Amino acid sequence: MKKKFNNYNLKFLKFFDQRDMGSIPRIFLSSFLVVFFFYCTPIFINFLNNQNVEFQNNSKAILAYTLNNEGNEGAANNQILDEKDLLVDIFSLNDLETDTVRLNAATIKQLFEDTDYKLDDVREKKLVKPVALTLLPQEIKKIENSKKRKEFFIQIILPLILKENNNIKLDRKRLFTIINKSNNSGLEKKWLEKKYKQYGIPSKDLSVLKIRMDEIPVSLAIAQAAKETGWGTSRFAQEGNALFGQWTWSGEGLKPKDADKDQGHKVMRFNVLQASVRAYQRNLNTHSSYKDFRQARARLRDLGKDLDSLILVQFLDEYAEIGDKYVEVLQKIIKQNNLKDFDDAKLLPSSIELESLI
Repeated sequence: MKKKFNNYNLKFLKFFDQRDMGSIPRIFLSSFLVVFFFYCTPIFINFLNNQNVEFQNNSKAILAYTLNNEGNEGAANNQILDEKDLLVDIFSLNDLETDTVRLNAATIKQLFEDTDYKLDDVREKKLVKPVALTLLPQEIKKIENSKKRKEFFIQIILPLILKENNNIKLDRKRLFTIINKSNNSGLEKKWLEKKYKQYGIPSKDLSVLKIRMDEIPVSLAIAQAAKETGWGTSRFAQEGNALFGQWTWSGEGLKPKDADKDQGHKVMRFNVLQASVRAYQRNLNTHSSYKDFRQARARLRDLGKDLDSLILVQFLDEYAEIGDKYVEVLQKIIKQNNLKDFDDAKLLPSSIELESLI
């Protein structure tokens, strides 16, 4: 190949030697060829390198919102939204809980026993005791029995996930009440304005708000928290209450130990676990990477079907760099740990107004 290339160059040069060309045109043409070569070479090299670069995902970057509103989620609007509007209730939750106390594992276990909070009972009766912890115990890493460690982790985060889903249920119920009215009060209009901001909808499209303001299946949330934290043992979970690994470029966060010095992102930290769960739900309900997830969820709603985590998880391949493998891992976690048993669980004390959902 190299020999052929050299022969071609010789023939090319002889071609110009045989032409009756002046010295100035020759110099001009030669200069052009040299400049063209050095201009195109870096572009060609970058193209080859990009073919081998692993897909990098930034969908966890909930504080770097440039929402891509395509399709049924507002094609006419591509505004950049203020992160304070999207996460104002999460920041406020962080500010309220600054003097939290970390309970040790033994104290928490005793608390669960005193309140008769057992996962076996939850699987059977579908009722969860409202034990809301603010921090993960450090000793969870020392529980050698993997089954007991997993159950302990689920006991801690299950009430938090149910609480946030309840908040969305109430908001969704109020939204449908507003949609079904011909005239809305001033308070209802102010409430809508706040929700448009929280869900990243400057177009103020009710149909988009209806799609975004919805629950995340409990089993899916548990599986993602388990995967992202190693069932509560990761540094991000222990030091920053980061259950779902959201990224931030501008907020307070923890720097990954293996991150490059010039890599700007951090893992967002929270003062309490509840704020992490709320941020996670807001991420899936607003970020453009999960538009297909929301559309699939809306289709299940329209068909009157349950929000099946094993179906919806297929649309979370962009949550992590490993793509489809990430989906497979989550499906395995859900199945092996029978997490779908918790999808229809209710948080005590149950509210009558939560029973009738639209």
